[in-house]
Amino acid sequence: MPLRLEIKRKLAQRSERVKSVDLHPTEPWILASLYSGTVCIWNYQSQTMVTSFEVTELPVRSAKFIARKQWVVAGADDMFIRVYNYNTMDKIKVFEAHTDYIRCVAVHPNLPYVLSSSDDMLIKLWDWDKGWVCTQIFEGHSHYVMQVTFNPKDTNTFASASLDRTIKIWNLGSPDPNFTLDAHLKGVNCVDYFTGGDKPFLITGSDDHTAKVWDYQTRSCVQTLEGHTHNVSAVCFHPELPIIITGSEDGTVRIWHATTYRLENTLNYGLERVWAIGYMKGSRRVVIGYDEGTIMVKIGREVPVASMDNSGKIIWAKHNEIQTVNIKSVGADYEVTDGERLPLAVKELGNCDLYPQSLKHNPNGRFVVVCGDGEYIIYTALAWRNRSFGSALEFVWSSDGEYAVRESTSRIKIFSKNFQEKRSIRPTFSAEHIFGGTLLAMCSNDFICFYDWAECRLIRRIDVNVKNLYWADSGDLVAITSDTSFYILKYNRDVVSSHLDSGRQVDEQGVEDAFELLYEINERARTGIWVGDCFIYNNSSWRLNYCVGGEVTTMFHLDRPMYLLGYLANQSRVYLIDKEFNVMGYTLLLSLIEYKTLVMRGDLERANEILPSISNEHHNSVAHFLESRGMIEDALEVATDPDYKFELAIQLGKLEVAKEIAAAAQSESKWKQLGELAMSTGMLEMAEDCLKNAMDLSGLLLLYSSLGDAEGVSKLASLAKEHGKNNVAFLCLFLLGKVEECLQLLVDSNRIPEAALMARSYLPSNVPEIVEIWKKDLHKVNPKAAESLADPREYPNLFEDWQVGLAIESKVAEKRGVFPPAEEYVKYAYRSQVNLVDAFRDMQMDENVPLENGGLNHEVEEYNGEEEAHDGVQGDARDEGQEEAVVTDADSTDGAVLVNGNEADEEWGTNTEGNPSA
Repeated sequence: MPLRLEIKRKLAQRSERVKSVDLHPTEPWILASLYSGTVCIWNYQSQTMVTSFEVTELPVRSAKFIARKQWVVAGADDMFIRVYNYNTMDKIKVFEAHTDYIRCVAVHPNLPYVLSSSDDMLIKLWDWDKGWVCTQIFEGHSHYVMQVTFNPKDTNTFASASLDRTIKIWNLGSPDPNFTLDAHLKGVNCVDYFTGGDKPFLITGSDDHTAKVWDYQTRSCVQTLEGHTHNVSAVCFHPELPIIITGSEDGTVRIWHATTYRLENTLNYGLERVWAIGYMKGSRRVVIGYDEGTIMVKIGREVPVASMDNSGKIIWAKHNEIQTVNIKSVGADYEVTDGERLPLAVKELGNCDLYPQSLKHNPNGRFVVVCGDGEYIIYTALAWRNRSFGSALEFVWSSDGEYAVRESTSRIKIFSKNFQEKRSIRPTFSAEHIFGGTLLAMCSNDFICFYDWAECRLIRRIDVNVKNLYWADSGDLVAITSDTSFYILKYNRDVVSSHLDSGRQVDEQGVEDAFELLYEINERARTGIWVGDCFIYNNSSWRLNYCVGGEVTTMFHLDRPMYLLGYLANQSRVYLIDKEFNVMGYTLLLSLIEYKTLVMRGDLERANEILPSISNEHHNSVAHFLESRGMIEDALEVATDPDYKFELAIQLGKLEVAKEIAAAAQSESKWKQLGELAMSTGMLEMAEDCLKNAMDLSGLLLLYSSLGDAEGVSKLASLAKEHGKNNVAFLCLFLLGKVEECLQLLVDSNRIPEAALMARSYLPSNVPEIVEIWKKDLHKVNPKAAESLADPREYPNLFEDWQVGLAIESKVAEKRGVFPPAEEYVKYAYRSQVNLVDAFRDMQMDENVPLENGGLNHEVEEYNGEEEAHDGVQGDARDEGQEEAVVTDADSTDGAVLVNGNEADEEWGTNTEGNPSA
């Protein structure tokens, strides 16, 4: 079977000739040494250079990370080894290591050792814990030693490749080689050990254009890989995948199957000769060094080959090794938190004769199929015994235990439960994929066709590019995923049955109403499972979501790529696995899913029966779901979060419910919001209560003044003064006609100039007293300005209509505290246009009407003391922190008062500018 490995280029950087490459084990870094004498570190995630430094003017043929010391070690043609700290770029050590070009340096996996090989035909061992002293020299090759590499399975041994056409195996501590392989017809350039399993293999690459796989125990050649047209310069066994990678001076990289040795792929990026290949255990990234730059590719998918049955037993494949764990082995007394790695005991189940690319339990969990290398093997799940096998590119189970295999793009076979072939099918199109479940599905690149398992009759063709397919256990729902979205369809089995039973012909499109599209979700589902009518999936942003009735809810944000395994109803948990085979669980209540499903179906009676079984911590989730369905009243009954309940009550206009929530929370913002809403809907008593609780004095002023509630305004004035809200207090007193208290408030707040102007307009008898206070206050700052202030007793000529003002003051004072009800406003509205001074002047034209007589008195009485109530109050009163303005155009005189400010101790400061005409 072709491995069908996805190969994606992740980095491409042009540079001078690259002689060696290495991958950092923890950082996203590539180390490249260049023929020009420079060493570069690239970040393959950001596609940027981390650092670059010139080592020498001669080629640097080998450089490696020593990550545990944060070092880079490099060997060059000037015969020196150099060690750098890759964080600070400080030189740690520079020493002459050989008498000719250094071809390779190799770092021991755990000991403080570095091996170097050279054109001087020697291999040397260096110990950095002993000051980089040479502790051993290995002699034996008769030509340049091109490469050395440690055996990962026995780090006390290493192999060396030489142009003398041999491979030698050495032991640390022994000066002579264990044995020598006469490997090739020409010089050997490279060597690497097999790391994937138990096979004692190594691979060599030579100038004879071949690569050879060797069994170093029997010292025999296992396979010769032919195909390159020039020297083979780099070879490796991939540590994660069953592949061999070879690079050549012909400019190509070839990928071979590590078991069958079949050529799987050839890569040619047009960067001339290949000189180096780098890889790392635990990663599928491979980096290649060329004459003209560096390429990184990612080979294969990182989805783990694993399957979970309905009881919680998980089987997975690590290379050819099969292992199993049981979620139930985690004791009930062990408290597992969502997203925490489960402490599972791994048990070796056995080996597989093929390299698994897929592994899947059958519906009842008794059997497991492994598919790969063009074959399939069915094993018993418990004992791992072989029950059946055959050829297959793909293998799928039906929902009742039958199965189908795709042998090629033109042949599909169906087998019964007892492993007997039932039918062989040749589709009329190229079948690129097959999917199992309730129906057998065959896909081309552009459409999918569904067939029944019994007779293999066409049920329906759907034109969609299919990535994956997931059937619900009921067989009534199916999710079809593509690269950009997924579709939820309903399978109408009754319609299909009646159509097929009727004997009517089925055209190339199948039964028209076989499927009904329920929802299309514009989101990529990477892996998915069904729980009842709920589709659980993880998306391209690695969020764990579930979809019920077209409504998508995010359960958890995953911190790394994870893949769905299954759901255990008795634990109410969905399980996922990552590429390192760590298993995590996340809580998902089945009762919650059932409730939402019943709501979507409109079965509210049964849904309400389930609701009590859902714990309170999930009720807000239920409420949000109900709100999204437009069931706001039901959401209000279910919700537990006070803020959310308050919002729902406001939406519904249930102000009494909202008031109870606000009273329990004692939230000023809730009281204020509710008060404004109550006022706008005419619920004035509730509005007053809410505004009091919110201490919204501006709102209360608006309410009381609108109602003409003199008692309320009076209480508000006291409350405002108590809380230092002088603007509100001033307006309240002014509306009540208590100008004396207004004047005193200005004086107490040290707003003396405004107090003088206020007195000039409304209480002229108080002007001398205020002017005296003003003078004393201003004298502290500007004595000359203080002297310029005029007192009306000394300079009456500067105060127009002074006597008239005094007379009007005494008459108006008698009526100032009388307040008609608000509903009689129309009767008094015209009074705002009356100017008592002008009226007096008009009456003075009649010589028979003296000042003291009825003319003035009559006008004053008719005015009824209401001039304050209609005195042209402009602006509005707002909370502290906002600017407020009150402008009064006095009827009795030409004076004016302007009040600007917030807090008494801030904005109500002394105004020191005098006014001589005051």
